[in-house]
Amino acid sequence: MRTRVTIAAVCGTLALSALALPAAQADEVPAGITVSNVVVNDGKPIVFNATGVKPVSVSMTVKAPAGVKSVGATLWSGGTLPSPDDLDDDSWPDMSGPQTPDRLLDCTEVNATTATCRATFILRPWRGDGFSWNTLVTVTDKNGGTYRNENVKTFETKRHTIVRVNASPEPVRKGRTITATGKLTTAEYTFEYGYVPLPHQYVKLQYKKAGTSTWTTLKTVRSSSTGALTATTTATYDGYYRLSYAGDAHNAPSVSVADHVDVQ
Repeated sequence: MRTRVTIAAVCGTLALSALALPAAQADEVPAGITVSNVVVNDGKPIVFNATGVKPVSVSMTVKAPAGVKSVGATLWSGGTLPSPDDLDDDSWPDMSGPQTPDRLLDCTEVNATTATCRATFILRPWRGDGFSWNTLVTVTDKNGGTYRNENVKTFETKRHTIVRVNASPEPVRKGRTITATGKLTTAEYTFEYGYVPLPHQYVKLQYKKAGTSTWTTLKTVRSSSTGALTATTTATYDGYYRLSYAGDAHNAPSVSVADHVDVQ
């Protein structure tokens, strides 16, 4: 099943109208209708934690020479636009609040031809979906002209990751070996909810001398098949050690809580 969230939007005090979503077709731009300044999640990265549910805002500017009558939008993922039946599916288990994909888009008429609109979607990835999303927008002007674009905005999502570290021994004599161990995990929400090991990823061991603010990368290690991390270094001065993961196409970056080591 593909992921989808549907909203119908109205501008000003206009009556709410149903969003018609016919089968995929060529984009239409009648009567000079335009959609611009589409911003998803206020321009910030979209990262799903282990709950698999994420509130995501969408805003846009809509213009129509004849005046804006109604606006609709849909967020969808997968290679093919879902059918209207799929988009109307209200089977959203394990979610708080109304279990329906419909959301009212708040629109403000700037003038006779322009409106700014905004809404918050409850985004939930379903089994088998990818990380790339599309934004479909439908606008109807006051003359009945309709603009429809299945991909007015594309955006990416990632999974939340956690990396932990423990540096030992504590305390340690200067010149002795410090061993930093840890684990890298990523959010799992496809078949279960929680965090699972993230294997074969490169993670940096970083050090900051006590009383300073600059982190220095000491070495880079790779997580094992179980997400385990191990790195060694030589004790020099009192300081802090952390593990830093840069992320990849599907997993968000993360940095561990720093672990202080007293060097004697």
